[in-house]
Amino acid sequence: MSERGFYMAGDLVSVLTADPLDRRLDYKAPEGGVFAGAFVMVPLGPRRVLGVVWGDGEGDYDASKIRTIGQVIDVPPMRGEMVEFLRKAAEYTLTPLSMMLRLATRAPKLGQPASMRKVLRLGTGAPDKMTDARRKVLAVMEECGGAGFSAAELVALAGVSSSVLKGLLKQGVLVEHAAPRDLPYPKLEVKLAGKTLSPDQAKAAETLREAVRSQTYSTTLLKGVTGSGKTEVYLEAVAEVLKRGRQALVLLPEIALTVEFLDRVEKRFGYRPAEWHSGASQAERRRCWKAVAEGGAQLVVGARSALFLPFRELGLIVVDEEHDGSYKQEEGVLYHARDMAVLRASLCSAVVVLASATPSLESWANAEAGKYARIDLHERFGTAELPDMHSIDMRAEAMEVNRWLSPTLVGEMKTRLEAGEQSLLFLNRRGFAPLTLCRACGEQVGCSNCDARMVEHRFLKRLVCHQCGASRPIPTVCPSCEVEGKLVAIGPGVERLAEEASELFPDARVAILSSDLSETARALKQRIDEIAAGGADIIIGTQIVAKGHNFPHLTLVGVIDADLGLQGGDLRAAEKSFQLIRQVAGRAGRAEKLGVALLQTHQPDHPVIKAILSGEEEGFWKAEAESRLRAGAPPYGRMAGIVVSGENEAKVFDLARYLARNAKAISDLDAQLFGPAAAPVAKIRGRFRVRLLVKAPKGAPMQKAIRVWLAAVKVPPSMSVRVDIDPQSFF
Repeated sequence: MSERGFYMAGDLVSVLTADPLDRRLDYKAPEGGVFAGAFVMVPLGPRRVLGVVWGDGEGDYDASKIRTIGQVIDVPPMRGEMVEFLRKAAEYTLTPLSMMLRLATRAPKLGQPASMRKVLRLGTGAPDKMTDARRKVLAVMEECGGAGFSAAELVALAGVSSSVLKGLLKQGVLVEHAAPRDLPYPKLEVKLAGKTLSPDQAKAAETLREAVRSQTYSTTLLKGVTGSGKTEVYLEAVAEVLKRGRQALVLLPEIALTVEFLDRVEKRFGYRPAEWHSGASQAERRRCWKAVAEGGAQLVVGARSALFLPFRELGLIVVDEEHDGSYKQEEGVLYHARDMAVLRASLCSAVVVLASATPSLESWANAEAGKYARIDLHERFGTAELPDMHSIDMRAEAMEVNRWLSPTLVGEMKTRLEAGEQSLLFLNRRGFAPLTLCRACGEQVGCSNCDARMVEHRFLKRLVCHQCGASRPIPTVCPSCEVEGKLVAIGPGVERLAEEASELFPDARVAILSSDLSETARALKQRIDEIAAGGADIIIGTQIVAKGHNFPHLTLVGVIDADLGLQGGDLRAAEKSFQLIRQVAGRAGRAEKLGVALLQTHQPDHPVIKAILSGEEEGFWKAEAESRLRAGAPPYGRMAGIVVSGENEAKVFDLARYLARNAKAISDLDAQLFGPAAAPVAKIRGRFRVRLLVKAPKGAPMQKAIRVWLAAVKVPPSMSVRVDIDPQSFF
């Protein structure tokens, strides 16, 4: 960015656009001049595209052909710290800077004037007669402070019909005005009292407030058992940062959690904060983006991409459930939101709070090494106690064919039903069955676009590919041998468990919680609220039930296949299984009743199962850390995944082998190169995938070596080479 800061009309400037050009373009500053960092619309061929004034022009292009910036957008220029964040994030992830800018400019119609809407305000007329309905409308209007409401908003707030408004409009009591659609966010009431904290919570909250008051960068791991009140603790840090006139960002791993969390924020601060996630409308995202840039949005609650919003004065980032795998972006720009949160905070003197009951090994290790501070909450809030945990040895259970619930678990469920309490059955498999098999020829019905089996979703009456989303009706004839009546569903999904539970307990109310069965986050929240209020006897869910929900009547959790995540070659398999099962088990006994968690397992002596049951979490982390340290694996070593993909399998392998043969930059790094080998899911959306893996020592300049290595290779247009720094999965 230029030190000059401002360019006069006609000055040569470079503009970085969000188009995939991977270079800056020269333009002339428009009439009236332009600031460095300004968001602009520039001509690019026949189109007008969004860009940012990045600095002085290069001057290496024919001056007679250089065009002038078309429009300077009326928003604050990009701040220097944001420019630095995008640069460093691009360097770390080996992503073209233009793609990073695209993440930072995902506000719809940013270059267009603000759209208008019709709002109602008080006029000078008087009603010819006063009714209760009209009195309600006038009371709401007097409280609004002149901001005005749309007709729909006023009808909802006053609890009247639209005909009441029409009558008041005719008499001039209400008048219609045009107002910008992007209304300001209400100011949050930071002086409102939060919940009464336990001594443990109060001490933790004060520690976080002190970190905020210092106005210097720091990262704190807030580790607390499920139900310990971590949210109330970090909301006190949010209150402190807002008191100081700075902004706060709370990241959540799932949109499904957003609605419930917004309700908690509203209770704490009087109003709802700004939202940023894929479920928000385009108008709401544009409103949020602009308000963040202008400082009008004090608190943003959002998904991982909210990290790229143009905060004016960011003072706090909370990464809730920081261990959650969904914080890793697996398509487009490959980044981990937890790591990018730490980077962003370090550049703007902000505080990071990483909250989890089962932290990632990376965060645990950083706290052990003293890089992060650590706060522990050891007890559940109020009178709730942690559940008792036991295993059910499936080798000793008398199981019927095509049954998945053990007699021991069924007996415990029956006891809960008789007591009027809820049971939760957890299985991390969506749909009815993970495999459809032909008993005539042995064909496993797969996706035509991917190297993946199709999953039967009986409620939808379709087979679905969980890799690309393709679906088709459930067949009655084998697509391979064309024999009819020989296709069978193999293995259980949550829908199959629901069928079994309904057969065992015909009078019980059975509810399924799965992401594919809820159209919106709000609909899912409504369903969860109904269940929490006692609207179901047996809850059957995928991993969505592990994420922060509170079911006060739930006293039994049954994990159907505790061994499921222990299979395969994922180096994080033990860690992920430990986290997920501990989180699910923590749903039991969150009120005054003691909970029990039962794990159905064929490996009761497996170290992970024993660690889960014993509650010796620190022992588990230390053992896992020692194992990774010996292997030189993250977080004690570095890894990068290289995925070569294309539509021609032979050519993909040829390019991958060429890369492996010409990897001098990697060998000079004292690193190891593994592969090439077909990816575990070797074909997705019609493209074949081959993997290589770079493993390097902790302090090695891995990105620099990979950049040199790949720069010497010309990749054909029909193929792609994707680099994943710090891969979280190896599919």
